[in-house]
Amino acid sequence: MESDTFKVGELTSIIGNNAADADHCAGYNGIWHLTHESSQRNLFVPAYAGWNLEHIFDGHTNGSPEIFFEPRHAPMTFRRLSDIEAELYQPPTPTFSLESWTRFKFVEPHYIDVNFRFLAHQHVFEGNYIGLFWASYINAPLDKSIYFQDNNLHWAQLCTQRHNDESTVRHVDDDRRLTFNPDYGDALFRNFSPMRYQLPLFYGLFDEHIWIVMFDRTEGIRITHSPSGGGKNSQYQTTNPAWDFQFIIPDYQVNKEYGFNARMVYRPICSRKIILNEYQHWIN
Repeated sequence: MESDTFKVGELTSIIGNNAADADHCAGYNGIWHLTHESSQRNLFVPAYAGWNLEHIFDGHTNGSPEIFFEPRHAPMTFRRLSDIEAELYQPPTPTFSLESWTRFKFVEPHYIDVNFRFLAHQHVFEGNYIGLFWASYINAPLDKSIYFQDNNLHWAQLCTQRHNDESTVRHVDDDRRLTFNPDYGDALFRNFSPMRYQLPLFYGLFDEHIWIVMFDRTEGIRITHSPSGGGKNSQYQTTNPAWDFQFIIPDYQVNKEYGFNARMVYRPICSRKIILNEYQHWIN
């Protein structure tokens, strides 16, 4: 089994590995499909996915799509654990020897909880840090922006003008400078916005719905945006933005487990007060 459908509360979703299936392209692991009971339009670009584990990077090792997009090319298995839970498992990858587990748990009425954990099995990260990158390709929303609270706890809006243009927002306390070889190549995770976030959450608007992403920590979490990362959308005559994030682990240790928890909320549009209530209820 490469994927399966989950219907829990108000949500219907398909979780899957790197396999292709009909119009769904190979390599786009994660949440293949997500709809709310009040709309049949998929939040994510149907050919791609949300919560797609896209990159493992160290700023030095590159040279081919198989390396740059290693999590998409390396073998990955899918397991349905129950009617509300699934797991994606990736054995140690060919280049970075990184083993990972991603567990998705659906919680009524409109939540998806994620637990991600990994092990680095070899000292092969030349920059002495591990970079992991997830992409969510949004299906032609009218508003391509993501929103978050800045260092003053004011709501800030980010909609980058071009791909790789001031694309990454760091936490107010994140001063870690990652090293890159001069010939490494450009990437969303190399370009930084002057904006900073305070609380580890962001949201975007999709038709009459809201997509909220919350994390259980700020350390290592970086928020990333592209106005066109999901390609062009001929039906809506626009581009599909990417609402992404990263997890950075400096000075890593081999065979030490690292990870984080996150909660996704997909519900009808609500106030910002409710967004903060959702976060406080979950984090506490």
